[in-house]
Amino acid sequence: MVRSFLIKYAEIGVKGKNRYIFEDKLTSHIHHSLKRLDGDFSVIKESGRIYAHASSEFDYDEVVSALQCVFGIAGICPMVQIEDKGYEDLKEQVLKFIDETYPDKNFTFKVDTRRANKQYPHTSDQINRDLGEIILETYPETKVDVHHPDVLLHVEIRGKNINLYSLVIPGPGGMPVGTNGKAMLLLSGGIDSPVAGYMIAKRGVTIEATYFHAPPYTSERAKQKVIDLAKLVSRYSGPIKLHVVNFTDIQLYIYDKCPHEELTIIMRRYMMKIAEELAMKDGCLGLITGESIGQVASQTVHSLAVTNEVCTLPVFRPVIGFDKQEIVDISQKIGTFETSIEPFEDCCTIFVAKHPVTKPNLDLIKKSETKLEEKIDEMLKQAVETAEIIRC
Repeated sequence: MVRSFLIKYAEIGVKGKNRYIFEDKLTSHIHHSLKRLDGDFSVIKESGRIYAHASSEFDYDEVVSALQCVFGIAGICPMVQIEDKGYEDLKEQVLKFIDETYPDKNFTFKVDTRRANKQYPHTSDQINRDLGEIILETYPETKVDVHHPDVLLHVEIRGKNINLYSLVIPGPGGMPVGTNGKAMLLLSGGIDSPVAGYMIAKRGVTIEATYFHAPPYTSERAKQKVIDLAKLVSRYSGPIKLHVVNFTDIQLYIYDKCPHEELTIIMRRYMMKIAEELAMKDGCLGLITGESIGQVASQTVHSLAVTNEVCTLPVFRPVIGFDKQEIVDISQKIGTFETSIEPFEDCCTIFVAKHPVTKPNLDLIKKSETKLEEKIDEMLKQAVETAEIIRC
């Protein structure tokens, strides 16, 4: 019976002298991920390997699902770890592993041995041949296929222990969250922004989020939808601090003072200003949006350039070159799609121009914004100071 998991990583392995920092962070995330489950696990880092050992009963599927949400994990290998008691004992343990793991012995196989312990009295090739021979003798239904085997039996000889495993379950990849700074996600109730947050978190960035709420024009259910999306993303990113900004008065003021074809761009610029203010207060080093070139009027290259002009922090747009279906595919993979398409709009249609400008001129936009000078600074300050904080 499987009692342990070998955790494989990829990118971390090329980090040179700093590798231990990433390994320690990944080990910590694995520990916290498993701590929430039923079962008692010890997570151990050991010479380029990370192990999760169970000392009590556990739900196998639940453990695998939890590990598949931990960025930095490239592969999850359910394994049996045995003590090195000699060559004949190894053969017996391999036969036992095959018997318990594969009730149906009608499969092709290959043995792949790696010796971290180079003092072991047999070479890897010799071990492969000997183990392959005894498997064939004991289970004559099996066949060897060194090119495309149904079962690839891994035998890792490491010090006093030997690892046996044949299944490598894909992990989410990426880098451990918290190894690459912090950024602020502009989170809406749509499909794109949760995907953008997921993708930046996958690169090791800790994320916070800002949501712009416009009561009574947007409902409490729309707000709850965004909270639900933040919680779904947090399964991968870790806890998210969500800032809920009341944007109603600012939207009404812009609607009243500015040309309607410029509403979307001007509102977007002030959203970016507020998000940046909140980001700087919390030590974030960038903003994250779900913008994709040409998807809507505010996401043409001209519009993005005008929006960017108000920002001093870098703006990360990880889905900038994706088409809608590519973004939808990721949202379905990470479990946010069904929530994103719930019919609770987070932007009231009265604030959307019928014919929005698609090639805004920055000088004209700034000229229009001068009509807001009387109140806008105080309104922005109030919006930042009154933002509701929700832990997701």
